[in-house]
Amino acid sequence: MADRSGKRDPCEVTILFVPVSVPLERLATCWAEDSDEIILRRCPICEQDSIVGHGRRRKQAHDEYHAWIGIRRGRCVRCGRTFTFLPVFSQPYTHYSLLARCQALLRRIVEHCSWEKAAPKFKDADRVPDPSTVRRWLQGVDESQPALSFLRKTAARAARWLESAHSLQDESVFLSWLTPVLEVLCPMRR
Repeated sequence: MADRSGKRDPCEVTILFVPVSVPLERLATCWAEDSDEIILRRCPICEQDSIVGHGRRRKQAHDEYHAWIGIRRGRCVRCGRTFTFLPVFSQPYTHYSLLARCQALLRRIVEHCSWEKAAPKFKDADRVPDPSTVRRWLQGVDESQPALSFLRKTAARAARWLESAHSLQDESVFLSWLTPVLEVLCPMRR
């Protein structure tokens, strides 16, 4: 965050999404593979190849094949900003993977499951979310027209981002725009 003088706090953490590079048929089981090895070197703030490793940690990302995943952190040696590198299927501040949330959406809308039965399978059977959590995940999606509802919200978020974007030249900058779009599927901090 910027203070009154306009200077940014060098300790502020920024989330960067890293690409998933597994074949489509292995996506569900391997989306977090090597996520604790990937560091994007280009800093989106100072636009220099100056990010170095700054530790590792574990994060909850519950779904049918994952419970906890390893992720990397990095620090830009030029501007001092700290980054957390997340695979695109693990949203910040959440305990369930995006795949688990999408499976719940499909079960609720396509299979017409109740809230209780819409939760998908989990690797850790003790981590099945409460029906109210599944309901919160789907909040704002018009169940009578889910594709149109999702598309409308996603397009609005993408348009807002594009208006403020300076450049799409760098992959890390491009990947960082996914945050507001993915927020449509799973609002952060919920």
